[in-house]
Amino acid sequence: TQGAKPVTESPVPSQPTAAIPTSMPAAPASPQITIDEFMKVQLKTATILSAERVPKSEKLIKLQVSLGSEQRQIVAGIGKKYEPDALVGKTIVIVANLKPAKLMGIESQGMVLAAGDADVRGLLTIQEEVDPGTKVK
Repeated sequence: TQGAKPVTESPVPSQPTAAIPTSMPAAPASPQITIDEFMKVQLKTATILSAERVPKSEKLIKLQVSLGSEQRQIVAGIGKKYEPDALVGKTIVIVANLKPAKLMGIESQGMVLAAGDADVRGLLTIQEEVDPGTKVK
């Protein structure tokens, strides 16, 4: 026939092919720890009593927190995400048995839990009414 276009056929496999994964392979897993190793970490709730920026740092905020039976000072690298006034009254989760460390000359007596890699994207907070110092498991 005149003006007809040639038909091109795509090859049809004679057998079904294996499904091709649509996602990238998973990144190598972090080293695994035992339940006994995990149980060494004491996670507790803490209520933020006060918060202030650490001078000469845009990242660090000095927190005074209550664990119910005691108060602690924790220096946290959350200053690019949060204003100090917005933190007061929040119930957060901390690592309570971390060896104290000095950050910019200020002692930190624990570590707050936050989500994010290089930059903090969110602070781990407790929405329900929970007493300060409650064990997190």
